[in-house]
Amino acid sequence: MDTNLQTDKYPVPELPQIPGLTVNVTDYGASGDGMSLCTAAIQAAIDACAGDGGGRVVIPAGIWSTGPLTLRSRINLHLERGALVQFDPDYRLYPLVTSHYEGNSGWRCQAPLDGDRLSDVAITGEGIFDGGGEGWRPVKRFKMTAQQWRALTDSGGALDEPGEIWWPSREALEGEAVCKALRAKGEISAEAYLPARAYLRPALLSLRHCVRVLLEGPTFQNSPAWCLHPLGCEEVTIRKVQVRNPWYSQNGDGLDLESCTNALVEFSTFDVGDDAICLKSGKDEEGRRMGLPCQYITVRHCTVYHGHGGVVIGSEMSGGVRAVRVSDCVFNGTDIGLRFKSTRGRGGVVEDIVMENILMKDIVHEGVSFHLFYAGVEGSEGNDDEVYPVTEETPCFRDITLKNIVCSGAATALLVNGLPEMPLANLTVDGLRAAARRGIILRHADGILLNDVELQAQAMPPVETRHCRNVTITNSGALAASGQ
Repeated sequence: MDTNLQTDKYPVPELPQIPGLTVNVTDYGASGDGMSLCTAAIQAAIDACAGDGGGRVVIPAGIWSTGPLTLRSRINLHLERGALVQFDPDYRLYPLVTSHYEGNSGWRCQAPLDGDRLSDVAITGEGIFDGGGEGWRPVKRFKMTAQQWRALTDSGGALDEPGEIWWPSREALEGEAVCKALRAKGEISAEAYLPARAYLRPALLSLRHCVRVLLEGPTFQNSPAWCLHPLGCEEVTIRKVQVRNPWYSQNGDGLDLESCTNALVEFSTFDVGDDAICLKSGKDEEGRRMGLPCQYITVRHCTVYHGHGGVVIGSEMSGGVRAVRVSDCVFNGTDIGLRFKSTRGRGGVVEDIVMENILMKDIVHEGVSFHLFYAGVEGSEGNDDEVYPVTEETPCFRDITLKNIVCSGAATALLVNGLPEMPLANLTVDGLRAAARRGIILRHADGILLNDVELQAQAMPPVETRHCRNVTITNSGALAASGQ
């Protein structure tokens, strides 16, 4: 473990420095009638304010229809209570830009809220940003009731050949094949990818390599893909925001902090269709080559409802994730509570993680999951005894502490599926109260301390181990480990 890592909480990130000038988008011709496309007027207000040295750009109450907006340095885009910014889902309004998605660089449609290499940027207020995601996202049939599926398919769009996935347009349906063919040929020009633009759906908010970022107050909802995606940013503060996506939304992550340094996420609520609060750092060879870890991250006082995971690390973590503190969060009905995931080929090191004072209720799968076979849930690991050579592609998870965890209802309280060639190392669980069908399952781990653990598990024994070394159970009543 790197002895230079901080061992307690980190300094609060620096906030943006925004000048006192205030402009209103109505002064530039924007109309909040819900019918007029206001892209040019809102962008003109942002650009004019930035040209005068920066300040606050106010969007008052109303329904503001717009295409993508390019943010500027030293600007606070302020959304007043009663304001709904509705991003038009017409993909032709969104030019292709170089961006990152799921850990790889490439062409994507410009994000509705977009900024690159900015300093001092803020989005504040009490209004709503709606990404128009229904005009972008595919929908899987198994996630719908029969009546919902009929209504969706009757609305238009296109079905894949098995009839199991609905797409908003024929262009979106065919876009994946177009992109695969272009990548196979090594094509890199934006013009070549234009036929796939409907498929290259953006995050609702994309901030790349920005310094001093503040998101405070608004609701961000209905994103085309991920909702909030700061990439390579420093000094990031996200507080008192609401992030909402339909539970069935494909790739509907809430917040993906990717390769960010010194970030604080607090007093926020997430109800989404994929991972809720997720820490990432690039994927596979490209992520290792960039070598930008996600580090010095604090998440506290957040609530998660629907979500594949409450707080998640991975699976794109090839640049490493380190120095993370998560505390005082509530997960109510997520698929998994605390979720660590990776797979062979990623590489990267996840270390110096402390998560404490977490309350979980009605968790569908695992309360806490460490899964290095990425498919994700208990039983999906396949042949987990086959040993591969350790290379730069081998992910490593180590030096992780969980304290004061309460889980009322789950399929499994704690699951560890390490790799035979790289067991999960040095996991401390200090204070766990869990009611679950199965208790604790440990596979391929080295250096596990279970202290002060109380389980109400239907299956026996409460602790199962296989191919583990140095498992210690203290102050935990009648718990006993079984297995190899």
